[in-house]
Amino acid sequence: MGNETVVVHVPDESGGRRVQVGSEVLGLAHGLRDVAEFLRRDAPDWDEERVAASPLIDWRGGGPDTWPAPWGMDEV
Repeated sequence: MGNETVVVHVPDESGGRRVQVGSEVLGLAHGLRDVAEFLRRDAPDWDEERVAASPLIDWRGGGPDTWPAPWGMDEV
């Protein structure tokens, strides 16, 4: 990962957020734990607290506390 910015994209219809470093998509996260797990693959010292506070992460469409239910699920 180096010093590249991690981008956590706008939530999609599943409530997940694509996590990307440069041109590489690390996966689809459904919470801070997922983001931390993706980042631990490259640097084992990532945890949920560090993910939420890191200036290296560009949160798009909401911050680290934005994990909506899948579209339509909040109407059930």
